[in-house]
Amino acid sequence: MSNGLYVALSAQMAMEKRMSTIANNVANMNTPGFRAEEIKFESVMAETGGAKDVAFSSVGESYTSRKTGAVTFTNSPNDVAIEGKAWLSIQTPAGTAYTRDGRIHVSSDGRLTTVNNYPILDPGGTSILVDPDLGPIKIGTDGTITQGINQVGTIGMYEIPAAAKLTRYDNAAVIPDRPATVVQDFNSNVMRQGYVEGSNVDPILEMTRLITVQRAFESAASAISEQETTSVDSIRALGPQ
Repeated sequence: MSNGLYVALSAQMAMEKRMSTIANNVANMNTPGFRAEEIKFESVMAETGGAKDVAFSSVGESYTSRKTGAVTFTNSPNDVAIEGKAWLSIQTPAGTAYTRDGRIHVSSDGRLTTVNNYPILDPGGTSILVDPDLGPIKIGTDGTITQGINQVGTIGMYEIPAAAKLTRYDNAAVIPDRPATVVQDFNSNVMRQGYVEGSNVDPILEMTRLITVQRAFESAASAISEQETTSVDSIRALGPQ
């Protein structure tokens, strides 16, 4: 099989993976706090048969975009959005995870949870309890929670190291491979009550990428077809007469 055919096949594999990530991004464009999946592509130099100048496409390395999403005013006391790079910390069956989805639910026993019923944690990593009978909660810009005149808890804000690799958990949460730290600077990280952050997916950009990837996939398919035709013609021409 010729190098050209291998190169075209590797390109198709890379484009197929890219189409899958784009489709997932588009499907979650209306999911609050969702972070788009991106792929970093690179070429791999072939060293087989002495063909060291042939470059093959890798399937790419996926990563989670940390770009912030648009913030929408909801006027709900149980909605919060973070201005800055901080995340909310939640307890999941897989361990501690982090999310930008600030839609808060108050359970019947007063526990603050996400829409998927994962407990929201305070700066010490403990779940937060409020009194469901004392009415709506008020959340300050530093995450402090008050009911009436009493402070009843604090919603933790955490910063994930820039070098940390993020593994997606559910739709809008991530688990980093390095520990997050509690936010101390409430000037660059501010919590806003009555707002929700949306997905950071740009639908127009994603659709443009999808069209580009589809065309590249079709071009690779045409290259494979041409290589096969060339190989068949060569066999016929060089075969027994």
